[in-house]
Amino acid sequence: IKAFIPHQANKRIISASAERLGLAPESVIVNIDRYGNTTAATIPLAMDTARHEGKLKKGDLVMLASVGAGFTTGAALLRWAY
Repeated sequence: IKAFIPHQANKRIISASAERLGLAPESVIVNIDRYGNTTAATIPLAMDTARHEGKLKKGDLVMLASVGAGFTTGAALLRWAY
């Protein structure tokens, strides 16, 4: 996986999750420090951040992950097309 783009609710949780998954810190896209928790827009906004920072290239595998109230989770693996 070239980039891990999680829901941007809490930087501590993002860091702990990435560490537990064994992901390299440079592959984790974090922008909560700039925008805060933008709720439903966190993942699309982080995707745009990664694109503007040159962290995504055509063909890269990108993992998106989010959590919700209770035990709600969701994830998607996609191949960056641009």
